Amino acid sequence: MKILLVEDEPDLLEIFEHMLSGYEIIKASDGREAIEKFRSYQPDLVLMDIELPEIDGVEATRHILKIKPDTKVIAITAFASRRGREILAAGAVDVLKKPFRMQELLETVKKYL
Repeated sequence: MKILLVEDEPDLLEIFEHMLSGYEIIKASDGREAIEKFRSYQPDLVLMDIELPEIDGVEATRHILKIKPDTKVIAITAFASRRGREILAAGAVDVLKKPFRMQELLETVKKYL
């Protein structure tokens, strides 16, 4: 199973990648790169930060869902209370609020794969 992991903080990207070591991870650090890598790799699931450079996670989610409407996008954000509804309205299936535990991340990923 391939997961596109979109996170602009290099340390968090590394931590999340380690947490998801049982999956094939494709990494992107901004919304534009996320859209390009989604087109190239067609992952099974997308974990999308909201606050990103270039194109934010909400807009990147809209673009990804135009490419493949049945894609499962899970938002991973510290701004869930402020922007969670916005990304859900854009088509994300769930929101994980940072910080979260490894078990919470794995359970959420399994739920949608």
